[in-house]
Amino acid sequence: MDRLQKAVDFYIRYQTTLGFSIVSLVTAASERIFSSMVFKCPCNSENLVYGYSFLLAPAFVLLLLGYMMNTRTWRLFTGMCSLEKYPQYCSWRTWAHVCQLLVPMTAKASVAPLTWIAVALLGANFYECAASGSNMTAHLFCKNNTNYSQEQLYKMPCDEELSAAMSSVCLSFHAQSQLIGWFLIASIMTVALISTCVTHCFSPVSYLQFKFWKIYSRKEHKLFEIKAKEHATKLAERNTNCFFEATDPAPFCTPSNKDWQKVSVSYTFNSQEQYYSMLHKYVNTDRGNDAEFKEEGRDLNVFEFVDEAQASVSGL
Repeated sequence: MDRLQKAVDFYIRYQTTLGFSIVSLVTAASERIFSSMVFKCPCNSENLVYGYSFLLAPAFVLLLLGYMMNTRTWRLFTGMCSLEKYPQYCSWRTWAHVCQLLVPMTAKASVAPLTWIAVALLGANFYECAASGSNMTAHLFCKNNTNYSQEQLYKMPCDEELSAAMSSVCLSFHAQSQLIGWFLIASIMTVALISTCVTHCFSPVSYLQFKFWKIYSRKEHKLFEIKAKEHATKLAERNTNCFFEATDPAPFCTPSNKDWQKVSVSYTFNSQEQYYSMLHKYVNTDRGNDAEFKEEGRDLNVFEFVDEAQASVSGL
């Protein structure tokens, strides 16, 4: 039992890192399967388009899936185009806030596509097929070498004997692909480390307060989901009973549309306040009716850290 508890605590502590690791491993395995079982270079003038399609198109699809599976995406855009909120979203401050949120959203959504591209470049199959169909490659290798022709370059990925005869070209393609792949991996790790360090350096809260905030966020979302299920179940039972028993419904208190909208917007941290979420701020400002509730937050960066814990707990 103690080991199970330790495993649960380890998962909770490193759930973001573990999540990214699992996504990367699944993406790398999928790329290997596609490369060995699905990808078949046509070995003609379509090599360039076909090779880059397998290199970039799945990465683009994974990027879109990353946006779709990020709960922050729907929290940000749900109801954004409604006529009631249109004047509110016309301000430059609101769109600046949206752009700030899009940066970390894009970073999270890019984990899988960048993993796909990096693994594909290290494998070199897609790049070799694409490079063999490039006019630039033909100009480079065939201009001063009468032994090589454009047609031979087209067929090189499919013909082992021809590939062995043109070993220098084949090795050059593999080397270029792997160099680009390692450069991409090194660049990603460097940017991730620098951005994380800079964001933590400018955090308006201390390390222990930030740790407390993450614990609070997980607990609030967990309790909110439990309470929402209980409340929805009671409301559904009341309505169903009234329908089948032909009785008038008993009074039932539920949040209004305005209340839902107030607690659904993205929370921006203000160093002069002691709130840890929109729900916390809503409860302590007379259900969002105080002028303090409408004040804009000023420190966005700490919200990004805590939001990782919020998004991983539930889909709310």
